[in-house]
Amino acid sequence: MENIFGRRLQYLRERRGISRRVLGELCGLSKNMVSRYERGETEPAGSTLMVIADIFGVSMDWLLGRGE
Repeated sequence: MENIFGRRLQYLRERRGISRRVLGELCGLSKNMVSRYERGETEPAGSTLMVIADIFGVSMDWLLGRGE
């Protein structure tokens, strides 16, 4: 299964120069959870996905690779 969400999350995070630790703090997560998202080991709950989309100013659909 393709890890579109993880790749896009990592892209956005690195583009903004935000560490996993800082992104985790902004979302109320650990840096390890952010890392797990980026590796495709797990996906966030809807509420967390909404927070991540808001932080980066993108849609939840874009993060998930839908409706491109």
